[in-house]
Amino acid sequence: MEENMEKLSAEESATTENESTPAEINEAENTADEANETKKKGTFIKDAIELIESTLATIFVIVLIFTYILHPVNIKGHSMVPTLNENFYGERETKGETDKVLMNTIFFDVKYGDILVINNDKNYLLDENGEPYQPQLDLPLNDCIIKRVIAVGGQTISIENGQVTVDGEVLDEPYIAANSYTRDEGAFGDQYPITVPEGYYFVMGDNRNNSTDSRARRVGLVKKDQIYGKAIVKYSPLNEFDILIGSHKG
Repeated sequence: MEENMEKLSAEESATTENESTPAEINEAENTADEANETKKKGTFIKDAIELIESTLATIFVIVLIFTYILHPVNIKGHSMVPTLNENFYGERETKGETDKVLMNTIFFDVKYGDILVINNDKNYLLDENGEPYQPQLDLPLNDCIIKRVIAVGGQTISIENGQVTVDGEVLDEPYIAANSYTRDEGAFGDQYPITVPEGYYFVMGDNRNNSTDSRARRVGLVKKDQIYGKAIVKYSPLNEFDILIGSHKG
């Protein structure tokens, strides 16, 4: 009997020792809550750092693109109407709200129909042997101009009776302004047909009646190293957004 009482007392004592008091339970719960809160804060900070890194990387890529690949260009004048600045008149002209394009400056080839942004710091005409030279009396415009490529190096071009012929084929030009009449403006005169030397380009504005381009002695042929880049998209005004690549097809 006494032995059983001692055994029962020992079991009760062990049970009592294993049981937690309410204070201990509350302390354990608080510790768990603090651990969860610390974990949540750590996760939040990690996510925030990843977001910042992603944002900075995106900004860096955008800066690189707009520094080395794409450049915004404001279009002045009316020489490329109707493709560019078609609505640049009245209030828009008074406020100087021109069309704006993005120009690709690297990794592009030049072909018929491309719209180029050109540094007209030099002008090239052709001598009696068809070799390019810089005239002494006719100085270049010394301005940035934008024109469309009509003929590239190795192609033969002629302008006669308002028509442009390249390699014996009359060009279909749906991109030029209404009532335009294409004539030489003194650059090559009776030299037509002329063969464009390799590395040079014959360019014209779409508004043939109001464009100083390869037909004029102050522009003449454009050398490859005078090309700033190729216009690829008109992005402003936004409601006139247009892809310029392939715009010669109408």
